[in-house]
Amino acid sequence: MLSKVQVNEKKIGTQTEGKLDEDIALDAKNGDVEAQEYLINKYKNFVKAKAKSYFLIGADKEDIYQEGMIGLYKAIRDFKPDKLSSFKAFAELCVTRQIITAIKTATRQKHIPLNTYISLNKPIYDEESDRTLLDILSTVKVCDPEELVISREEVLKIEKEIEQVLSELELEVLNSYLQGKSYQEIACDLDRHSKSIDNALQRVKRKLEKCLNKKAKNC
Repeated sequence: MLSKVQVNEKKIGTQTEGKLDEDIALDAKNGDVEAQEYLINKYKNFVKAKAKSYFLIGADKEDIYQEGMIGLYKAIRDFKPDKLSSFKAFAELCVTRQIITAIKTATRQKHIPLNTYISLNKPIYDEESDRTLLDILSTVKVCDPEELVISREEVLKIEKEIEQVLSELELEVLNSYLQGKSYQEIACDLDRHSKSIDNALQRVKRKLEKCLNKKAKNC
Protein backbone atom coordinates (compact mmCIF):
# COMPACT_ATOMS: atom_id res chain seq x y z
CA MET A 1 0.00 0.00 0.00
CA LEU A 2 1.33 3.40 -0.91
CA SER A 3 1.79 6.04 1.79
CA LYS A 4 -1.11 8.18 3.00
CA VAL A 5 -1.10 11.92 3.66
CA GLN A 6 -3.94 13.70 5.40
CA VAL A 7 -4.90 17.17 4.17
CA ASN A 8 -6.07 19.67 6.76
CA GLU A 9 -9.25 21.31 5.50
CA LYS A 10 -9.55 24.10 8.07
CA LYS A 11 -10.44 27.53 6.82
CA ILE A 12 -7.54 29.62 5.63
CA GLY A 13 -7.24 33.19 6.91
CA THR A 14 -6.39 36.39 5.11
CA GLN A 15 -2.65 36.45 5.82
CA THR A 16 -1.87 35.07 2.36
CA GLU A 17 -4.08 37.47 0.41
CA GLY A 18 -2.30 39.48 -2.27
CA LYS A 19 0.90 37.42 -2.09
CA LEU A 20 2.51 35.46 -4.90
CA ASP A 21 2.64 31.71 -4.46
CA GLU A 22 6.43 31.93 -4.50
CA ASP A 23 6.38 34.21 -1.44
CA ILE A 24 3.76 32.05 0.29
CA ALA A 25 5.92 28.98 -0.35
CA LEU A 26 8.84 30.66 1.39
CA ASP A 27 6.60 31.52 4.36
CA ALA A 28 5.45 27.90 4.51
CA LYS A 29 9.03 26.68 4.31
CA ASN A 30 9.87 28.90 7.28
CA GLY A 31 7.17 27.30 9.43
CA ASP A 32 4.06 29.37 8.59
CA VAL A 33 1.27 26.80 9.03
CA GLU A 34 -1.36 29.00 7.39
CA ALA A 35 0.82 29.47 4.32
CA GLN A 36 1.36 25.72 4.06
CA GLU A 37 -2.37 25.01 4.35
CA TYR A 38 -3.12 27.66 1.74
CA LEU A 39 -0.81 26.00 -0.81
CA ILE A 40 -2.08 22.50 0.00
CA ASN A 41 -5.70 23.57 -0.48
CA LYS A 42 -4.92 25.56 -3.61
CA TYR A 43 -2.99 22.77 -5.35
CA LYS A 44 -4.80 19.64 -4.15
CA ASN A 45 -7.13 19.64 -7.18
CA PHE A 46 -4.10 19.98 -9.43
CA VAL A 47 -2.62 16.92 -7.71
CA LYS A 48 -5.88 15.00 -8.21
CA ALA A 49 -5.84 15.82 -11.92
CA LYS A 50 -2.24 14.66 -12.19
CA ALA A 51 -3.02 11.41 -10.33
CA LYS A 52 -5.82 10.62 -12.78
CA SER A 53 -3.23 10.42 -15.55
CA TYR A 54 -1.76 7.26 -14.02
CA PHE A 55 -3.04 3.74 -13.46
CA LEU A 56 -1.47 0.96 -11.42
CA ILE A 57 -2.83 -2.53 -10.89
CA GLY A 58 -3.32 -3.22 -7.18
CA ALA A 59 -3.66 0.44 -6.19
CA ASP A 60 -6.55 2.85 -6.45
CA LYS A 61 -6.59 6.51 -7.45
CA GLU A 62 -6.52 7.58 -3.79
CA ASP A 63 -3.16 5.84 -3.32
CA ILE A 64 -1.67 7.68 -6.28
CA TYR A 65 -3.27 10.96 -5.16
CA GLN A 66 -1.72 10.62 -1.71
CA GLU A 67 1.69 10.12 -3.27
CA GLY A 68 1.08 13.27 -5.28
CA MET A 69 0.35 15.13 -2.06
CA ILE A 70 3.67 13.94 -0.65
CA GLY A 71 5.27 15.45 -3.75
CA LEU A 72 3.46 18.72 -3.05
CA TYR A 73 4.78 18.76 0.52
CA LYS A 74 8.28 18.21 -0.84
CA ALA A 75 7.80 21.08 -3.28
CA ILE A 76 6.89 23.39 -0.38
CA ARG A 77 9.84 22.12 1.64
CA ASP A 78 12.42 22.38 -1.13
CA PHE A 79 11.30 25.42 -3.16
CA LYS A 80 14.00 28.02 -3.79
CA PRO A 81 13.19 31.31 -5.52
CA ASP A 82 16.63 31.49 -7.11
CA LYS A 83 15.81 28.51 -9.36
CA LEU A 84 14.18 30.86 -11.89
CA SER A 85 10.96 28.82 -11.96
CA SER A 86 7.50 29.45 -10.61
CA PHE A 87 6.26 27.53 -7.60
CA LYS A 88 3.57 25.93 -9.78
CA ALA A 89 6.15 24.57 -12.23
CA PHE A 90 8.32 23.28 -9.39
CA ALA A 91 5.30 21.70 -7.67
CA GLU A 92 4.30 19.92 -10.89
CA LEU A 93 7.82 18.50 -11.21
CA CYS A 94 7.86 17.28 -7.60
CA VAL A 95 4.35 15.79 -7.78
CA THR A 96 5.07 13.93 -11.03
CA ARG A 97 8.40 12.65 -9.73
CA GLN A 98 6.85 11.39 -6.50
CA ILE A 99 4.03 9.55 -8.29
CA ILE A 100 6.38 7.85 -10.76
CA THR A 101 8.86 6.93 -8.01
CA ALA A 102 6.06 5.40 -5.92
CA ILE A 103 4.76 3.42 -8.88
CA LYS A 104 8.23 2.10 -9.72
CA THR A 105 8.74 1.09 -6.07
CA ALA A 106 5.38 -0.67 -5.97
CA THR A 107 6.04 -2.57 -9.19
CA ARG A 108 9.42 -3.74 -7.93
CA GLN A 109 7.96 -4.91 -4.62
CA LYS A 110 5.08 -6.76 -6.26
CA HIS A 111 7.09 -8.00 -9.25
CA ILE A 112 4.58 -6.34 -11.57
CA PRO A 113 5.76 -5.54 -15.13
CA LEU A 114 6.21 -1.82 -15.72
CA ASN A 115 3.64 -1.94 -18.51
CA THR A 116 0.91 -2.27 -15.87
CA TYR A 117 0.96 1.50 -15.45
CA ILE A 118 0.57 4.09 -18.17
CA SER A 119 0.70 7.86 -18.21
CA LEU A 120 -2.18 8.87 -20.45
CA ASN A 121 -0.61 12.31 -20.95
CA LYS A 122 2.72 11.03 -22.32
CA PRO A 123 3.31 12.00 -25.97
CA ILE A 124 3.25 8.82 -28.03
CA TYR A 125 4.20 9.90 -31.56
CA ASP A 126 7.53 11.50 -30.84
CA GLU A 127 9.18 13.59 -28.14
CA GLU A 128 8.05 16.88 -29.67
CA SER A 129 4.45 15.82 -30.36
CA ASP A 130 1.48 16.94 -28.27
CA ARG A 131 -0.48 13.80 -29.24
CA THR A 132 -0.91 11.45 -26.27
CA LEU A 133 -2.50 8.11 -25.44
CA LEU A 134 -5.37 10.11 -23.96
CA ASP A 135 -5.81 11.85 -27.33
CA ILE A 136 -5.96 8.47 -29.06
CA LEU A 137 -8.60 7.26 -26.64
CA SER A 138 -10.63 10.43 -27.06
CA THR A 139 -10.79 10.05 -30.86
CA VAL A 140 -12.38 6.61 -30.62
CA LYS A 141 -16.16 6.63 -31.11
CA VAL A 142 -18.07 5.93 -27.90
CA CYS A 143 -21.32 4.02 -28.45
CA ASP A 144 -22.84 4.76 -25.07
CA PRO A 145 -22.10 7.73 -22.75
CA GLU A 146 -21.81 5.27 -19.85
CA GLU A 147 -18.80 3.74 -21.58
CA LEU A 148 -16.85 6.91 -20.94
CA VAL A 149 -16.30 5.49 -17.47
CA ILE A 150 -13.89 2.60 -17.96
CA SER A 151 -13.91 -0.02 -15.22
CA ARG A 152 -10.76 -1.55 -13.80
CA GLU A 153 -11.66 -4.79 -15.57
CA GLU A 154 -11.91 -2.94 -18.89
CA VAL A 155 -8.51 -1.34 -18.38
CA LEU A 156 -7.02 -4.77 -17.69
CA LYS A 157 -8.66 -6.08 -20.86
CA ILE A 158 -7.23 -3.22 -22.92
CA GLU A 159 -3.76 -3.79 -21.43
CA LYS A 160 -3.96 -7.50 -22.32
CA GLU A 161 -4.93 -6.64 -25.90
CA ILE A 162 -2.03 -4.19 -26.12
CA GLU A 163 0.39 -6.89 -24.96
CA GLN A 164 -0.95 -9.21 -27.65
CA VAL A 165 -0.51 -6.77 -30.54
CA LEU A 166 2.90 -5.37 -29.57
CA SER A 167 6.14 -7.25 -30.09
CA GLU A 168 8.58 -7.84 -27.22
CA LEU A 169 10.78 -5.00 -28.47
CA GLU A 170 7.82 -2.63 -28.83
CA LEU A 171 6.67 -3.39 -25.28
CA GLU A 172 10.17 -2.81 -23.90
CA VAL A 173 10.46 0.47 -25.79
CA LEU A 174 7.01 1.63 -24.68
CA ASN A 175 7.68 0.74 -21.03
CA SER A 176 10.99 2.62 -21.07
CA TYR A 177 9.46 5.62 -22.83
CA LEU A 178 6.60 5.82 -20.32
CA GLN A 179 9.21 5.88 -17.55
CA GLY A 180 10.41 9.15 -19.04
CA LYS A 181 13.55 7.88 -20.72
CA SER A 182 14.84 9.60 -23.87
CA TYR A 183 15.31 7.85 -27.21
CA GLN A 184 19.06 7.81 -26.58
CA GLU A 185 18.69 6.24 -23.13
CA ILE A 186 16.33 3.56 -24.43
CA ALA A 187 18.66 2.83 -27.35
CA CYS A 188 21.57 2.43 -24.93
CA ASP A 189 19.59 0.17 -22.58
CA LEU A 190 18.38 -2.08 -25.40
CA ASP A 191 21.58 -1.88 -27.45
CA ARG A 192 19.74 -0.45 -30.46
CA HIS A 193 20.08 2.59 -32.68
CA SER A 194 17.94 5.65 -31.83
CA LYS A 195 16.25 5.32 -35.22
CA SER A 196 15.17 1.80 -34.31
CA ILE A 197 13.59 3.16 -31.11
CA ASP A 198 11.81 5.90 -33.04
CA ASN A 199 10.46 3.36 -35.54
CA ALA A 200 9.29 1.08 -32.72
CA LEU A 201 7.36 3.91 -31.03
CA GLN A 202 5.68 4.86 -34.30
CA ARG A 203 4.63 1.23 -34.78
CA VAL A 204 3.26 1.25 -31.23
CA LYS A 205 1.18 4.33 -32.03
CA ARG A 206 -0.27 2.80 -35.19
CA LYS A 207 -1.05 -0.51 -33.49
CA LEU A 208 -2.71 1.17 -30.50
CA GLU A 209 -4.89 3.33 -32.75
CA LYS A 210 -5.84 0.29 -34.83
CA CYS A 211 -6.62 -1.77 -31.75
CA LEU A 212 -8.77 0.91 -30.12
CA ASN A 213 -10.62 1.80 -33.31
CA LYS A 214 -11.34 -1.90 -33.94
CA LYS A 215 -12.72 -2.13 -30.42
CA ALA A 216 -15.01 0.83 -31.11
CA LYS A 217 -16.31 -0.69 -34.39
CA ASN A 218 -17.23 -3.88 -32.57
CA CYS A 219 -19.29 -1.86 -30.13
